[in-house]
Amino acid sequence: MDELDSVIIRELQLNARQTNRELARTVGIAPSTCLERVRSLVERGVIRGYHADVDPAALDRRVEAFVSARLRPLSRSVIDAFKKALIALPEVSAVFVVAGDDDFLIQVSARDLDHLHDFLIDRLSQRREVVSFRSQIIYESSRKHVMEDLSEK
Repeated sequence: MDELDSVIIRELQLNARQTNRELARTVGIAPSTCLERVRSLVERGVIRGYHADVDPAALDRRVEAFVSARLRPLSRSVIDAFKKALIALPEVSAVFVVAGDDDFLIQVSARDLDHLHDFLIDRLSQRREVVSFRSQIIYESSRKHVMEDLSEK
């Protein structure tokens, strides 16, 4: 990663829909150079993809929560199977394996509190490996969409 790569990443985080020609103009390089730099960033795994940021409420998912879960037995195969099963559920937007008292932090969204409760009781608590869980309702959230390169600071 050099300074030019960092500038390209910043610009793409601000607007990933811009054309290569627009990006090259903004960054101040030739379109062919810009295209090669972006391809390299993708190949190296720096850029993992492009996506739309969708408001859950627009999809009739007005309740969001974080759910902490503890699993037993704790093994790589149990962790991997649990992650795979959770991420396939429509209510789950993100799954994090964490350190501390809990093993997982799960971000979920549901139509309302009743549907969140149904998810917790009918889907999460029914899994044999889950020994305990607790939920925290999210009232409001803010998300940072531009990640800075810390090596520059």
